[in-house]
Amino acid sequence: MDKLTSDPDILAENEGKGGRESGREGNDLVWELEDDVELNVVGNTHEANSKTVVLLAQAGGLEKLRKFTEIFYKKAFADPHIDKFIRSHNDPHGERFATWIAEKLGDPTHPWQENRRNRGRCPVDLGRAGMHAVTDRSSAHYAAWHSPKREASKWGSHFNLQDSRIWLRLHFWALRESGLMVSAPNFSRYYAKFIGHFVRVYERQAQMFVRDSIRWSEEEENTEGYLERGGTMPDVMVSDGEAIKGLPKEERGGDGWPYV
Repeated sequence: MDKLTSDPDILAENEGKGGRESGREGNDLVWELEDDVELNVVGNTHEANSKTVVLLAQAGGLEKLRKFTEIFYKKAFADPHIDKFIRSHNDPHGERFATWIAEKLGDPTHPWQENRRNRGRCPVDLGRAGMHAVTDRSSAHYAAWHSPKREASKWGSHFNLQDSRIWLRLHFWALRESGLMVSAPNFSRYYAKFIGHFVRVYERQAQMFVRDSIRWSEEEENTEGYLERGGTMPDVMVSDGEAIKGLPKEERGGDGWPYV
């Protein structure tokens, strides 16, 4: 938990920072962008800038992000592995995720902070972990680790590489199904790097598997096979070392991605 609460991005979010693009209004921005926009990380914290505001607009803004995150959570709820981390399907998971993405990319209405202000503060029951109020990303992930749906032997354990790889595959499959990879390719390229930056705080090696997960989502053989097997990914259930050996050499953490 200490790793999460001390993460620069989470600290910035809890102070209401990190998602603002200062000094410019979105309607004044130049829409033409280079194909590969550099990830805007300042002092280990992702910050919005004029380019991320344009990328968000090109993607279709919060409305389109809502469509994407709802698709993602439908897949997550149906996945027998990931669903164990989700205490309840009744919480507005998709809305919270969509508003967080939008705010981190510079939505001037600050929808995630507004969502937090209006969010109910009723604690949730995490069984042996007691009652717990979910108010930010760190507390949400603490609740996931202690979900009553997890096996007793894994209850309280943090996300591992297998968990992260399944999550990433479902996530980019949902992004692909939302149409954003076709309608907003610049946004999608940036978003892959964006997720690569954020996923590392949950499992440091997961960053290496973002591009692999995107490739997995592209092949119908993979997604159809996953569904035919009842939502399982046996190829993910290997040791971390074996998983890393399966990556192209340039993607094993030595190429500086997603920061270069």
